[in-house]
Amino acid sequence: MNSTSARPVSSASDVTMGLVLMFISVMFSPLIDIFAKLAIVTVPSAEITAGRFAVQALCMLPIVIWRRSFADFSWRQNLFHAIRGAIITVSMISFVTTLKYMAVADAIAIFFVEPIILTILGGIFLKETIGWRRYSACGVGFFGAMLIIQPSFEEVGYIALLPVVSALCIAIFVLMTRVLSHKEDPWAMQFQMSIWGLLFCAILLFLGQGTGSDLDPVMPDGRAWFYVAGVGAMAAISGILGVYAYRAAPASTLAPLQYFEIVSATIFAWLVFGDFPDAVKWLGIMIIMASGFYIVWRERRFASKPVSGTSEATLAP
Repeated sequence: MNSTSARPVSSASDVTMGLVLMFISVMFSPLIDIFAKLAIVTVPSAEITAGRFAVQALCMLPIVIWRRSFADFSWRQNLFHAIRGAIITVSMISFVTTLKYMAVADAIAIFFVEPIILTILGGIFLKETIGWRRYSACGVGFFGAMLIIQPSFEEVGYIALLPVVSALCIAIFVLMTRVLSHKEDPWAMQFQMSIWGLLFCAILLFLGQGTGSDLDPVMPDGRAWFYVAGVGAMAAISGILGVYAYRAAPASTLAPLQYFEIVSATIFAWLVFGDFPDAVKWLGIMIIMASGFYIVWRERRFASKPVSGTSEATLAP
């Protein structure tokens, strides 16, 4: 990412609108996981993931047609889109599988090590300048995650590590998206991601037939169809709101709001399932949020400094 490229300055009203849209987005986002946890009782995680991609693709299709984004498809980049589709598929299946055994708020809290992983990977692969303070914050954040993982690990075993796998996949996905977003329409990218993800899910479900695993397809009952459709619909709504939020306001301004997803997830999980984190898990959640806020604050401070002679990439957690 070249920091010397021209970028329109957002007006105060645009920033306000971006903050409102992002807040609504993070309020909707945990409903993806609420519906997924309801569905996972009778539907395997790969099938829920396939349903999400199918509904997302259907929601995106009218927008892609209306915007004529098909013209922006870069078929030469199909390999990268296929990789993005595979990564997001692994991430989704990992996280949905977690919800079968763990509380929603716990899983989401562990997943929020993703900005920390993204910070580290950005420094390694994109040569982003990451100082010792942010690396220290990453270490503190991982400690907070361990406070949540340790009791969960005793309860469900290695399943408790799946949110970390999901977070790692999303961090890699975001890095690839940063590179491709300079060349392609974001709506076209989202649509292609859904199509590739649906294709990979179909392959996994075909190979998983008769295994009795989370890759073994079943015929959902009436209520399960509603839950799976809810996963896709909430993902589409949250994603669209997020796209317009980032178009209206800088990423560094919006990033702290993402942590409200942990709060809204806790509220929804308590209302629907009666789950509520204990004191140790709350401590872990607070540590993860604090480290994340610090990373965002350091990034905003770093990004605000003038750069002379060289272009440095900025990080949007």
